[in-house]
Amino acid sequence: MAQLVQFAIVRAFMALFTLLAVSLIVFTLMELVPGSCAERYLAFKNTQGAQITIDDIKAEERRLGLDRPFLVRWGSWVANVMFRGEFGDSCILRLNINQLLGDKFIISLIICLTSLLLAYLIAIPVGIIAASSNNAWLNGSLRFLSYLGLAMPNFLLALMIMLFSTVVFGDSLTGLFSKEYRDADWSMDKVLDFLSRAWLPVFILGWSATAFALQTVRALMLDEIGKLYVTAASARGIVGRKLLWRYPARHALGPIINSLGFDLNRIFNELPIVALILTLTESGALLLESLARSNDQQLAGAIIFLLTASIVCLNFLTDVGLAVLDPRVRRSVMGG
Repeated sequence: MAQLVQFAIVRAFMALFTLLAVSLIVFTLMELVPGSCAERYLAFKNTQGAQITIDDIKAEERRLGLDRPFLVRWGSWVANVMFRGEFGDSCILRLNINQLLGDKFIISLIICLTSLLLAYLIAIPVGIIAASSNNAWLNGSLRFLSYLGLAMPNFLLALMIMLFSTVVFGDSLTGLFSKEYRDADWSMDKVLDFLSRAWLPVFILGWSATAFALQTVRALMLDEIGKLYVTAASARGIVGRKLLWRYPARHALGPIINSLGFDLNRIFNELPIVALILTLTESGALLLESLARSNDQQLAGAIIFLLTASIVCLNFLTDVGLAVLDPRVRRSVMGG
């Protein structure tokens, strides 16, 4: 027990260090964008007819604290993020980023995590069956479906479903809320309306995630099934599902669980394009808007940092979970 607690503490410090490193990278990228936030904002005002001078730019830089050293500004930004949960103001929109995001990032995270859960609930049992079955028709069908999931882009699947739904049902299924609930406060009716529409992005994002996870589970299971310890267990009379779950599946699922953070990142990377097609109002669409259209690096940096923090937290939880299930994991870090 003491070794497990020590392992969790070490992993927590590693996660914190990772977050600090990521915050420095994100803040640096925000600073490397041509033109300071003051210059970009005043240039935007200039397009609206305002006459901007050099003195106006310098005054705006002082107001925003851009005249302070880089490390001082980064320290202030990361302290506000980690201790107060404040990301400051959007560079272009001049609105508080926390208010801009609102519940959009939580909605995005719920969609991505649900897609990930759906993918693994399907891929793990099906992958194990595919690896252990000698049925050529079953294996061929599963391989075809997994290849199809990898080959067909998510945006194409979204367009096909939208077209089919529009032709057959007269509804394109776009958006996360119906018109009457779009700007309403959260209630049970709004939650039910959200669930009635959120299944589509969950299914689309889970489509390729399931195919990828299925291929991974099948490959790991085939590798484990052929090892000597499985043959020895079979010789001792352990057969069937008991053999699969007790030996090869148990060892094969370790790398799968450990890759949850990577898979979450991959699903979120696909979310902005799906959000653009389905006209979703969440942080994926907001990230695409801030990067490709408004060039609002402060808003984009906040979304990227929140995503990274979610992945780091998920990796921490999976590391601790694996350490509880497999003592070899915590011994590999603690040296015990």
